Amino acid sequence: MPRYKLVIEYDGGPFCGWQRQADDPTVQAAIETAVTRFSGEAVRLTCAGRTDAGVHAIHQVAHLDLAKDWRTDTVRDALNAHLRPQPVSILSAEVVTQAFDARHSAIRRHYRYRILNRRSPSALTRAHVWHVPWPLDANLMHAAAQRLLGRHDFSAFRAAECQANSPVRTLEQLDVTRQPMGLFEEIVIATSARSFLHHQVRAMAGTLMLAGCGRLSADDVAEILATRAKHRCGPLAPACGLTFVGVDYDGK
Repeated sequence: MPRYKLVIEYDGGPFCGWQRQADDPTVQAAIETAVTRFSGEAVRLTCAGRTDAGVHAIHQVAHLDLAKDWRTDTVRDALNAHLRPQPVSILSAEVVTQAFDARHSAIRRHYRYRILNRRSPSALTRAHVWHVPWPLDANLMHAAAQRLLGRHDFSAFRAAECQANSPVRTLEQLDVTRQPMGLFEEIVIATSARSFLHHQVRAMAGTLMLAGCGRLSADDVAEILATRAKHRCGPLAPACGLTFVGVDYDGK
């Protein structure tokens, strides 16, 4: 039984997250339905990182097993045909060994959070950015972000419904940069870790926004982390600004 690794891109706006639910549209359900229509098989996908409602992906990774040995380009193209017109695209399909597991084989996950920082909202990218109309200092945000790097208890940045066994995570990257693009003044938060807590990236983004407008100092952010005081954390940044941008595996 061949195992296929899929690289997937999707707009999370119309979906209630990745994970299949009984009555709501999800990315997992959309792809699994497409697999059944294409192959006649009922399958269950395993992904690298389950995204929340409204969160996007440009390089999600999932795996599935099929009884028939299909050509990889056939798997890719047939799934895309059955996924139309939903905003989900299979970028690639490849055969991997049974030892590969999209979730458990991952050694690092990467996310990007986009803030549109200008007075006027966007007519074109509003579904993919957080519009913050007041001035933000990306340098202050980056300085505060560096206080979150390393292995810590991230209880202050954890959703109440988070099911992780431990709040301890090792944050490997948290960079904040301003990227002028004509009329589009974006602040981009790039972060990487082996794994993240539920809502961790969005909670960090909301807290760093407060640092950017001078309401929190870098020391304040470090204190929030150390005291695990969730009530002192910034607002939960909206899901639309968050994108799953990649996952690393050993040897790749």
